[in-house]
Amino acid sequence: MRARLSEKTLIGEDAPEDFEEYDVSANFGLPWKDYYNLGWGMGTRLMGSAGILRGAGKNALVVSLIPELTLGSEDGRFTLDMGAGGALFSRHRFGKQDYGGPFQFALTLGVSIPVYKNLGLGYRFLHYSDAGVNGSDTTGADFHMIELSHKF
Repeated sequence: MRARLSEKTLIGEDAPEDFEEYDVSANFGLPWKDYYNLGWGMGTRLMGSAGILRGAGKNALVVSLIPELTLGSEDGRFTLDMGAGGALFSRHRFGKQDYGGPFQFALTLGVSIPVYKNLGLGYRFLHYSDAGVNGSDTTGADFHMIELSHKF
């Protein structure tokens, strides 16, 4: 489970609107990995999420798939990850801000640590942008989020 708050200053320019996003995500391990005898190394996974994006009094459904490269412990308890993928928005105009279209590129960087048994706590930075595909007058958004995780 995650809660996200947008940043007014984002990669490239200032955002005209404030946003909140609440979602649920799941990480699935991918087969490409290389861990050393001590249990530390790198791996890959796929992060999928679905949630609600709120801004300028409007709501949108957002779903995303982001492949990630992870560094950390093989059991996944301590991780630093980075990824790039895509997201689909059910709405792309919020007040003064136009994301440009329903498809957005998603860039992410995160860190997580164990708290108790299978519970973890993390921080994630996420950037949405159409990368200018829909014109130069579109604006993306940057989010900072706190993650509460459970490892199955």
